[in-house]
Amino acid sequence: MNDLASKFSGVKTVAIAGHVRPDGDCVGSCLAVYNYIKTYFPAITVDLYLEPIPNIFKFLENSDKIKSEYPKMPEYDLFLALDCGDTSRLGKASVYFEEAKKTICVDHHISNASFADENYIFPKASSTSELVFELLEEEKITKAIAECIYVGMVHDTGVFQYSCTSAKTMDIAGKLMEMGIDFSAIVDKTFYEKTYNQNRIMGKALMDSELLLDGKVIFSVVTAEDMRKFDVLPKHLDGIVNQLRVTKDVEVAIFLYEAGELGFKVSMRSNGKVDVAKIAIGHGGGGHVRAAGVTMVNSAEEIKETLLSEIAAQLGM
Repeated sequence: MNDLASKFSGVKTVAIAGHVRPDGDCVGSCLAVYNYIKTYFPAITVDLYLEPIPNIFKFLENSDKIKSEYPKMPEYDLFLALDCGDTSRLGKASVYFEEAKKTICVDHHISNASFADENYIFPKASSTSELVFELLEEEKITKAIAECIYVGMVHDTGVFQYSCTSAKTMDIAGKLMEMGIDFSAIVDKTFYEKTYNQNRIMGKALMDSELLLDGKVIFSVVTAEDMRKFDVLPKHLDGIVNQLRVTKDVEVAIFLYEAGELGFKVSMRSNGKVDVAKIAIGHGGGGHVRAAGVTMVNSAEEIKETLLSEIAAQLGM
């Protein structure tokens, strides 16, 4: 697949969806494609399905058009799955995927099993948003679309500091900047700025963290009780695992938060020596070599011991 435009020939209805608990790259890539279709293919009926997005992304054009309810609908001519590694990660939108006449997946997760009819998957790309940029005609990328793509790239590269950042990534970012976006405000407002309660829960997570495996691993957990006490939701915990990761001499950061009957959501970040995607995939999750996640149903202590054993094996300890 070389472009998206050619895929809309004869198409009257399109559904777009990304992964559950949408992050910046998911929101950015999905809205970029949605805005592109709305702008250049007005005859197509397009619906964008995502779980409720963080407020920090609601400045993006047409974010108010996102559907978070999933009524029974006629099958779509085309379903676009963005930033999603498998159908289960589509959540409730998966029913539209299964019923669509044709499906396309655009993604950069190494764990993606090419589950759509057509797949545009490049694990070495910084983000799905970067791939979306490559699939659109550059002259048709409006300022609003550029903002969406830039948000996605910023969030999946940690403001262009993670190893997934390439020369191509920086070149694309420069082109987006030239389109008139307020790039510094986007970084501040969506990546660095936190509410008072977000800072408090991060502080607790850092205070309660443990250094394990001779200081090679840092581990922390936030319980449901903690979230109630500090009046935060799971979406407000973004950034904690990355702050843990930058602890001196640490190779892997592990962050857990309680998710009711589902058990614990596990986020892992690696500084290079450990493939956390391999660990996550082994437990039904996925992600990238240096950033991965999974849901596990055991106690926090049991999860910790399981992950430590697998990390120690990779480190030869």
